[in-house]
Amino acid sequence: MTAKPIPLIIGIAGPSGSGKTTVAQEILNRVGADRITYLPHDAYYKDLSGLPPAQKAAVNFDHPNSLETELLIKHLKLLKEGKPVDLPVYDFSTDSRTDRTILIKPHRVIMVEGILIFADPELRTHFDIKIFVDTDADLCLIRRLQRDIEERGRTPAMVIKQYLNTVRPMQLEFVEPSKRYADVIIPGGGFNTAALDMVSARIEEMLR
Repeated sequence: MTAKPIPLIIGIAGPSGSGKTTVAQEILNRVGADRITYLPHDAYYKDLSGLPPAQKAAVNFDHPNSLETELLIKHLKLLKEGKPVDLPVYDFSTDSRTDRTILIKPHRVIMVEGILIFADPELRTHFDIKIFVDTDADLCLIRRLQRDIEERGRTPAMVIKQYLNTVRPMQLEFVEPSKRYADVIIPGGGFNTAALDMVSARIEEMLR
């Protein structure tokens, strides 16, 4: 009986607004979405629906403690065993985890994307390829402003306040130091065609 091949697990990290999702989408397009299981770390934010508004407003969403990383690690182990998992669905407009989940099936490649995925020592051990997306801070802020206003119902003042109070300090404390664990650093995010060509070719080679 032939043993099932062990999945190739890729981690994509980088500052908020750096273009991680664009890089992940490019890899999905190039390697094939039918061959990749995609897990965004953002889906694993802890449920805050039971907290009073004042306490909820004080939560630092850019600190590792705001995420249920142990559940993500559990899901990675199950996927490596060839078992499906139920991905949480998080509502950023209410800062709560919904009752819905998405059934995620295992594939030859598992791709995890998130700001803090290289900052967790245990999670870091599961990645075969670690990619860090490096983008200028001003561009990251502009992208975050645009995303949070259009997709998460925030005002510009709210986004700027959060960026100054938690995003930037946590980026300096956790995200930037985690860059040293990367196997590949992609400057410019999803617009760096040469780097994406190299990464995609490497994934194809490892799959063969």
